[in-house]
Amino acid sequence: MGTVTPADPHPAFLADKGGKVFLAGHRGLVGSAIHRRLLSLGFTDVVVRTHAELDLTRQAAVEAFFAAELPRYVVLAAAKVGGIHANSTFPADFIAANLQIQTNVVDAALRCGSVRKLLFLGSSCIYPKFAPQPIPESSLLSGPLEPTNEWYAVAKIAGIKMCQAYRIQHGLDAVSAMPTNLYGPQDNFHPENSHVLPALIRRFHEAKATNAAEVVVWGSGSPLREFLHVDDLADACIFLMDQYSGLEHVNVGSGSEVTIKELAELVKEVVGFQGKLVWDSSKPDGTPRKLMDSSKIQGMGWTPKVPLKEGLVETYKWYVENVIAEKNK
Repeated sequence: MGTVTPADPHPAFLADKGGKVFLAGHRGLVGSAIHRRLLSLGFTDVVVRTHAELDLTRQAAVEAFFAAELPRYVVLAAAKVGGIHANSTFPADFIAANLQIQTNVVDAALRCGSVRKLLFLGSSCIYPKFAPQPIPESSLLSGPLEPTNEWYAVAKIAGIKMCQAYRIQHGLDAVSAMPTNLYGPQDNFHPENSHVLPALIRRFHEAKATNAAEVVVWGSGSPLREFLHVDDLADACIFLMDQYSGLEHVNVGSGSEVTIKELAELVKEVVGFQGKLVWDSSKPDGTPRKLMDSSKIQGMGWTPKVPLKEGLVETYKWYVENVIAEKNK
């Protein structure tokens, strides 16, 4: 179970498509994309469990599962996630559930003795509120976190540190990836706790459906944001499973920025809303810029492939065919 080196007798991940992969969190935005990617690449033994079948917050259940299944690879995309409102209302749930999930899975991966590699997925919220832009991996723990989601962030930081500690002490080949803002099929379009991009898609669609004259968006539209299609993240995860065995976590971003104003105009165009876009500048803008420095993974040879407009067209199509179709049943 040692760190993979050129002399390692084990085949690389992509050369071992018959190896058993346990994908935790296969129904979420990230997990579902990784699931699609693994199957399209020809992996023949991908093991998944719903929350009802396996509660990852229960240590005994997780240990029994690993002992019975003996996976060769583990991708940990399961987490308790939510927006600012959920994080501030249920802080205990967010810190406890996420600490339990990652502690149980990483520890069971070591104990069962069969796991050659584990990938842990974090989030860009692990970085300090006032981190330098673009944010390098070295910014971790260099300043205070954004208070609105610190419970989730602290748990994710502990996950990174746990992977590092298990590598140092036990030789477990555990690596961590930190994605930027994601979007794509299976995103959360809930009116109360969705992120900016799905929220814009939903609002423009509803305005179009009701022939509204305008859509009002908070702020000035000037903040810069980075977005990565979830299929690009899935591709990066496979790349890291195959190519990377370092101690430090790895940022995964698109490397390109868009203003909220440009984003809103683009979503308006993709949805086909003909009315007016109005900015309510009396409302707060949030952080002026949030971009991750992804030069580390790009230096290894990985690059994103899905252009923002193409990704938005596909995401809107998914929204109409799934979320809206379900509503209209």
